[in-house]
Amino acid sequence: FVAAGIIVGPNTPGPVLLEHPEDLELLAAFGLIFLLFYLGVEFSVEDLTSGGTKLLWSAALYLSLNMGGGLAMGFAFGWGTREAFIVAGITGISSSAIVTKVLVELHRLANPETRLILGIIVIEDLFLALYLAALAPVLGEADSAAEGALLFLRALLFLLLLAAVARWGAPIVEKVITAKSDELLVVLFVGFALLVAGLAYELGVSDAIGAFMAGLVIAGTTLASRVERLVRPLRDAFAALFFFAFGLSIDPGDIATVLGPAVVAILATLVLASAAAVGAARINHLDRQAAANIAFSVAARGEFALILVTLAAGAGLDERLAPFAAVYVLVLAVISPILALRSSAFVRFIPTRWVPGTAIPEPV
Repeated sequence: FVAAGIIVGPNTPGPVLLEHPEDLELLAAFGLIFLLFYLGVEFSVEDLTSGGTKLLWSAALYLSLNMGGGLAMGFAFGWGTREAFIVAGITGISSSAIVTKVLVELHRLANPETRLILGIIVIEDLFLALYLAALAPVLGEADSAAEGALLFLRALLFLLLLAAVARWGAPIVEKVITAKSDELLVVLFVGFALLVAGLAYELGVSDAIGAFMAGLVIAGTTLASRVERLVRPLRDAFAALFFFAFGLSIDPGDIATVLGPAVVAILATLVLASAAAVGAARINHLDRQAAANIAFSVAARGEFALILVTLAAGAGLDERLAPFAAVYVLVLAVISPILALRSSAFVRFIPTRWVPGTAIPEPV
């Protein structure tokens, strides 16, 4: 969809479907909301707590290596300090949508490392909420460090409140939005998602992250499976429009100026993701095949990178961030599933002394 937007956008020769990409701004916003709301419905607070300290250490290792590497690259590119923090977010957060799709299509849901992979991407989702709040000064929403700290604190309290509602108040929310007919239930949960997203936006938190937390609340109710089934078509339709609208804003002529940094970032991501996977496998006493599966499954980048670069564009940051993110996301979205499929071929490159054990046979 991103590529389609580039092809029929106003910045490329040939037929132009939309002269003004901003006409899709509202629909693209709905795409972010439904996408993250769906991800929130898929997981529950128990998913975060059941992994214990090993999951937290594994996620911390992955985030610190990938975001630290991204921040270093951002400064090395010389685009500016604020842009470096955006690059760190773009390169540091996996695509939950692509990762879960890869695990399902490769029939790896029963693999011993899959629970760890899902736990890592859930923690990444929640970390992104805090990271976006911390980026308030970077995105121009705060005029001073004190104001930025206040915005972060307000956003943190709001997210903690929603987490508490997800943990203990889900039965109350269930009574409010429950309905026997699917049509009425759709109206109610869409209204709930938009309400929480709007409140988040007013408090300085990303509306998309507010929608994620709204989904996390729904995940704690008995309606979760119905809502997940009913919201999927909305997610697919509006998320497609979001990716398409992003493609419309890309000028292919700008890609040449960021091709070098994008290639460096892609290679660095694959190396850092592999290093983090080896460390996570050691922490969780998994073997080399599991480490290879983790490395290439979580290397995919997608919706969150585009969320960050969209916010950066709205804040007037360096225009090179958009084509950089487009190349980076498109390449990793394609090669990560391919590498995950062929992960067994890379096991021999992982020294046994780093990750003891033998390869786990792939499920048939």
